[in-house]
Amino acid sequence: MTSVSRAIRDVLLTGDKTAKVFATRKLARDWRMGRLEFTFDCSMPERPEWPDELELRLPRDMPRRGKGGSEKGRIALWHALAHIEFVAIDLALDMAGRFGESMGQVFVSDFLSVAADEAMHFALLERKLDSLDSHYGALPAHDGLWSAAQDTANDVAARLAIVPMVLEARGLDVTPATLERVRAQGDENGAKILQRILDDEIRHVAYGAKHFRAVCAERGENPPETWRKLVKTHFSGGLKPPFNDSARSAAGLSRDFYAGIA
Repeated sequence: MTSVSRAIRDVLLTGDKTAKVFATRKLARDWRMGRLEFTFDCSMPERPEWPDELELRLPRDMPRRGKGGSEKGRIALWHALAHIEFVAIDLALDMAGRFGESMGQVFVSDFLSVAADEAMHFALLERKLDSLDSHYGALPAHDGLWSAAQDTANDVAARLAIVPMVLEARGLDVTPATLERVRAQGDENGAKILQRILDDEIRHVAYGAKHFRAVCAERGENPPETWRKLVKTHFSGGLKPPFNDSARSAAGLSRDFYAGIA
């Protein structure tokens, strides 16, 4: 059987957007069906492959996006969301492939299921862009998300603290307002897509919080205190309210984690 690490690496190095979606979902299915061996015989790439046409910019060089009221604004909104979900595929894959050997099979199962969810989210958003006569890669995208992975490549606690427990948790905060704005514009299809993403992201943050607590327990550390230290070290953006406390709580991220550093 193929090792799970080699299968993950192959998908990370798949640059075509459609091929990556199908390969990710097949990978998650093969793992679930027991077709991949729990063996780690290759390293993860420093960067995944992304579509050749995608123009990457530093976050500070990205044009400001409006509220999505105009056609141009709507395309910019859905393109930005598609980019987040596309990168999230690789963030989840890298999590499983880079740290799975030490963290165990449940960890791999959790984050391969996250990757499959993100692939499905991206497919929905790509279809939404298509309905607006656009596509992923039509606009520039920022390269800040993957820098979080590079900065936390050597510590699973730092990776869990930043990716699911900061970046994905931020989605819990901002998605409801975006959803309501989209619904107010009469876009019920778009609202349904955002609701599906929000529901799934609660589970993704919960996976991160669960495994973060397990790492802290193994190290004899206090989870909220350790999380705050890691955020101060590895996340320069700052945590800004308002917070979706109910969604965060449902994901196991109680206020004692983030209230003190917001």
